[in-house]
Amino acid sequence: MAKIDKSQYTKEEWRIIREERRREKTVKRELKQPVIEQQVEYIQAPTQHIGLDRKINAFVLGNGLSREPIAPEDLKPYGTIYGCNALYRTFEPDYLVAVDTKMILEINKSGYQKNHVVWTNPNKAYVRMQGFNYFQPSKGWSSGPTALWLASQHGYKTIYILGFDYRGLEGGTRFNNIYADSKNYKKSDDGATFFGNWLRQTKTVIQQHPDIQFVRVIAPDNYQPEELNKFKNYTTITVDTFRKIHSI
Repeated sequence: MAKIDKSQYTKEEWRIIREERRREKTVKRELKQPVIEQQVEYIQAPTQHIGLDRKINAFVLGNGLSREPIAPEDLKPYGTIYGCNALYRTFEPDYLVAVDTKMILEINKSGYQKNHVVWTNPNKAYVRMQGFNYFQPSKGWSSGPTALWLASQHGYKTIYILGFDYRGLEGGTRFNNIYADSKNYKKSDDGATFFGNWLRQTKTVIQQHPDIQFVRVIAPDNYQPEELNKFKNYTTITVDTFRKIHSI
């Protein structure tokens, strides 16, 4: 767990972050226990604001470095855009998903959620913050797969997945994120983040929505997990091919 400079936060914000980190440690301990398969009940997300009558495609943007050659602005004519976390700093997606406490504090301080659609998990720390949309019950997933799930609830024919790199850089050892070295993110030379949960959650979304075609856009050297390749409604294309298809 990356060290945090608490001087960047108020006493109340630091209290919230400290409590969340304790919760994360508890969750990690639980993840080490044997996994028991269980039936999962999925919530239905509201469909307001999505404009399904004019857009049949969606783009879900993770923040892996593979999506750097693609400007999010160029995707607007082609479909609805779902983004995660710090994407809002430089671009306004149709939907922003953030579940990390530090990111919610940052977004709330900016006031972005008051004029844009932002989804997160319910948290007692956020009860006084206005403008957020909450999953009921909590998804309990990472931001990227949660954004992918949200897009899947909205009934698109095709969903393009960008910036879902999973493995880190340099043979999977170094942190892989466009926003590395910025507030609330690890340093670019820090170790890679464990991606097993992201991958399992992505797999669940694809498996639960067989009528949607999921297309993951990758760099030539990106990791291609076999557990995704087995699905008939999942394919991969390179960034260069994607740009040619959309003339960007």
